[in-house]
Amino acid sequence: MPPFDKDQISRRDKGFILMRSIMDYGMGFLWTFMGNFLLFVKYFNASLASRFDDPVMKWFGITCIIYGVFRIYRGYKKNYLKER
Repeated sequence: MPPFDKDQISRRDKGFILMRSIMDYGMGFLWTFMGNFLLFVKYFNASLASRFDDPVMKWFGITCIIYGVFRIYRGYKKNYLKER
């Protein structure tokens, strides 16, 4: 699939791409922050460490970080419009 030229993208599509990119960056940083929080909960709040310091939460934290990095990458690539 050839990439879109700058002249072929309408103003509406440019706005859509910008909105999706900003949303992907924001959600990526939120997911990454949540994953880091779950991995390092002992350092943030000692009372929460007793509730969230188990191996399942560590794996979920790693999964959140991976998904957050994927969302940031998707926002960077901006590959939202495809020919159908």
